[in-house]
Amino acid sequence: MSDTREVERESERFRNKLGSLREEIGRVIVGQRLVIDGVITCMLAGSHALLEGVPGLGKTMLVRTLARCIGLSFSRIQFTPDLMPADVIGTTVIDEAQSGGRAFEFRPGPIFANIVLADEINRATPKTQSALLEAMQERSVTVGRKTHELDSPHLVLATQNPLEMEGTYPLPEAQLDRFFFKLHVPFPEREELHQILARTTTDHAAEPRAVLSKNELLEFQALVRRVPVAQHVQDYAVRVLLATRPEASDAPPGVRRYVREGASPRGAQAVLLAAKIRALMSGRFAAALEDVKASALPALRHRVLLNFEGEAEGIKTDAVIEEILKALPEA
Repeated sequence: MSDTREVERESERFRNKLGSLREEIGRVIVGQRLVIDGVITCMLAGSHALLEGVPGLGKTMLVRTLARCIGLSFSRIQFTPDLMPADVIGTTVIDEAQSGGRAFEFRPGPIFANIVLADEINRATPKTQSALLEAMQERSVTVGRKTHELDSPHLVLATQNPLEMEGTYPLPEAQLDRFFFKLHVPFPEREELHQILARTTTDHAAEPRAVLSKNELLEFQALVRRVPVAQHVQDYAVRVLLATRPEASDAPPGVRRYVREGASPRGAQAVLLAAKIRALMSGRFAAALEDVKASALPALRHRVLLNFEGEAEGIKTDAVIEEILKALPEA
């Protein structure tokens, strides 16, 4: 009970700070409220986000703006077919000292930053993509026999072009599973296009300022994990996850017909933690069924793998998950 009261006391500062963060990002990024909230949710969960959309929609600008609004170290990696793993994690070199001796020295790569923008991640080969696996899960990088810890917080925010575009490679399933959310970046509406042109074709470009400190972010990451969840809400999240698996008794017809592999336990972790964050952002002190439902699409869409029939018929994983949410009873 005392922990719940403490969450209630701290929640007002949480909402005020996040309101300021949203407002500051909104001075640079036009619209995209759901995408911005999704990225902030991943940040509060201490995890990673995959942003998918055609080039030119402001994905890179959003990530750069977020880093500046929190005052975190930022690095950008442009993924290309010739990018090598050492270009991402760093390498050990022979350094000649002034005394004439030689020693091995590790030169950190761009992965050693608080916020890492992996731009067009699916344009690199699977070998290079896999270089991110340890960093994303273990928050460390192993080179040779030595493991180097990464500074907290550590967030990989990757942008991805649609797979049907030329020169792209599908991300390995193990790497997709390490992304907390997969967010679709929509094309802006007509009025939003006018605002974008007004901001980018004049000399009045907004400069974001830091409104959230690194220590405050770490405090908020700890706070969201203390948000209570009723047993029936957690059970609903578990049943949603199980229903993504075609062999499950609660799987609806669309899952049995079109799904090759359902979501992993990481999917349930993402759904429940995102539900806690959504509740706190909405001014509530406990996660509810509505929070689980709202978090299911971005948390599971990249973890549900379609079979050949599903891909051949153009079935979208969003439609499969929406069928689950409609068919599954709340109790």
